[in-house]
Amino acid sequence: MGETLLDVKGMSCPLPVLRANRSLRGMAPGERLRVLATDRAAVADFQSYCQETGHALLAWSEEGGVFSFVIRRRADDRAEKGT
Repeated sequence: MGETLLDVKGMSCPLPVLRANRSLRGMAPGERLRVLATDRAAVADFQSYCQETGHALLAWSEEGGVFSFVIRRRADDRAEKGT
């Protein structure tokens, strides 16, 4: 299974998370999304986003001011409350 790349460098909060959310909606359960961002707030934003939505934040790192987040899409949309 491959990995989709989303480059949101230069975008400020909340755009990186909103763009990632849109991408994840179009992906199959279990697929991975790698997000590249430069907004330092994205670290806390993606941690909170994954905790609230059930997607798995598999890893994150920072190199040269660019943050990389690897997110695995949750298994089933119906597991989320209210759907």
